[in-house]
Amino acid sequence: MRIALVSEHASPLATLGGADAGGQNVHVAALARELAGHGHDVTVFTRRDSTTLPDEVAVEESGVRYLVRHVSAGPPDEVPKDDLWPHMSAFAAELALSLQDGPYDIVHSHFWMSGWATLRAVRGTRSLLGLPVVHTFHALGVVKRRHQGDADTSPPGRLEVERDIGLGVDRVIATATDEVRELEAQGIGADRCTVVPCGVDVRHFRPDVAPAAEPPRTATHRVLVLGRMVERKGIADAVTALQWLPDTELVIAGGPRADVLHLDPEASRLRGVAAEAGVAERVRFLGSVNHEDVPGVIRAADVVCSVPWYEPFGIVPVEAMACGRPVVGTAVGGLLDTVVPGVTGELVPPRDPRVLSGALRDLLADPGLRAAYGADGVRRARERFSWPQVAERTLQVYDEVIGLATPGRGREQGAVR
Repeated sequence: MRIALVSEHASPLATLGGADAGGQNVHVAALARELAGHGHDVTVFTRRDSTTLPDEVAVEESGVRYLVRHVSAGPPDEVPKDDLWPHMSAFAAELALSLQDGPYDIVHSHFWMSGWATLRAVRGTRSLLGLPVVHTFHALGVVKRRHQGDADTSPPGRLEVERDIGLGVDRVIATATDEVRELEAQGIGADRCTVVPCGVDVRHFRPDVAPAAEPPRTATHRVLVLGRMVERKGIADAVTALQWLPDTELVIAGGPRADVLHLDPEASRLRGVAAEAGVAERVRFLGSVNHEDVPGVIRAADVVCSVPWYEPFGIVPVEAMACGRPVVGTAVGGLLDTVVPGVTGELVPPRDPRVLSGALRDLLADPGLRAAYGADGVRRARERFSWPQVAERTLQVYDEVIGLATPGRGREQGAVR
């Protein structure tokens, strides 16, 4: 099967840690690698954001190869993703020309602007009519608007465009059941959606990794918060909860490098929250952590705390589960699918530090329960969220969509491999 993945701002080649470089970049790169590992011809189309980038890059990893093609649209420089919308018509035009060089069997777009550009490219070109399109939103504008209000920097019209995408593509691949409910509320039927979660590399995130030695413990118990340092991640709630958890330290991993962390506004705000709660001496800031070191940081904690106000999917709880650590998370978005209360962790309401502290206290006081949750988490991560399984479920969607578009085609007939 010849597969085109379209990811306008999230390149699989990007260095992680920037404002717009994170989970989607990892998702697209891992999906491309796994699909190629299944024997398929995979090309990722992403926007050129540097004059030094070649038109095409061959990515080779462990004997698997896929291509990244850079589409010229807008200035060849880093542009915040919310400022890319005016350049999407140019992106669509260049994408249409590239897709005609195919032929491709299917196009899978990622994020709303990629979806718009892909539909414009495919539906607006006679030679591409009939090419199946599936789409993954990764985040919905309606949810962002609900929680951020006037602070939402999305371009005007995003909500209407997303609805048109949901109705225009052949299938939406949602990453969580909560996303399907949100789409249904916009008039996009559940029959147009298939849930395929984000994946985790269970070869990297595993329970036999040695716990990180740094930083050394300063308290009996350690709670870890891991991820981007932005307000909606709810890190301040975890800091506040610490005042009701004696002999417990909170380690915060993420954000800028440790040597420039003092310049970060959110880190400064969190230090103020810690001081006001009287727990400043028990809050440790690590700054950014190299990907290869993350499993060790997870293993060094007793409990991983993931308490965003909203979260389309949230990969940190799955990474923690794969490493054998229990999770206390908020009952929002994708965490409703990943964390099983009473089995792999606990779910609490968002923005409620008091209730959060109670859930953490119960787990920290019971090492046997933590071990049981950790063991069940490992099994769940491997059975439901490993990348080979996610890729296989994605291929099943591709086959179904291609079969509907062209009766008689499908992997079982060998026509699309």
